Amino acid sequence: MRLLLLPLLAASLFAADAPLVKLNETGYPKLIAEQKGKVVLVDFWATWCTPCRKEMPLVAKLEGKLKAKGFKVITVSSDELENEAAARTFLKDAGITGTTYIKAAKDDDAFIRQIDPKWGGELPALVLYDKTGKKVKMWKGETAIADIEAAVTKLL
Repeated sequence: MRLLLLPLLAASLFAADAPLVKLNETGYPKLIAEQKGKVVLVDFWATWCTPCRKEMPLVAKLEGKLKAKGFKVITVSSDELENEAAARTFLKDAGITGTTYIKAAKDDDAFIRQIDPKWGGELPALVLYDKTGKKVKMWKGETAIADIEAAVTKLL
C-alpha cells in the first residue's frame, strides 16, 4: 500500500513541473464551455512579454481574492512549444497553481480569430467570460488591475 502512495505523493510535490496542457482551436471552446457557472478570465501571456510578467501575479492575486465567489483564471502561454520549460518555471516562480495551458494551434491566425476577430495576437491579452460562457470583454496590452477587478466584480 505504501508503494502505491509514493507515486501520488511525488506527483503532487512536482505538480509545478508538470507539462502545460496543449490547447488548440478545438480545445479552447470546450475549455470555456466546461467553466459554466463561473466568471472566467483567460490570461494569454508569454515569458518574453514584460507586461505579461508584471500582470500575471496581480491576476493570480485577484483570483485568490475572488475565487470563493466563483471567479477562475485560466492561463494560456503563447510561448513556442520548445519554450515550455521556461513557461513552467515562470508559473512556478509566480505562484500560479492549478492546470495551466500552452497554445498549440495548428493555425495561429485561426486560433486568434476564434477568440476575437479584432485581436491581432498582441500580448498581454485578457478575455473575460460571464457565468454562461459568453465573452463579455477583452483587454489587449497592459491593463490596470483595478479595471479588471471592477469588470469581474460586476459579473459575480
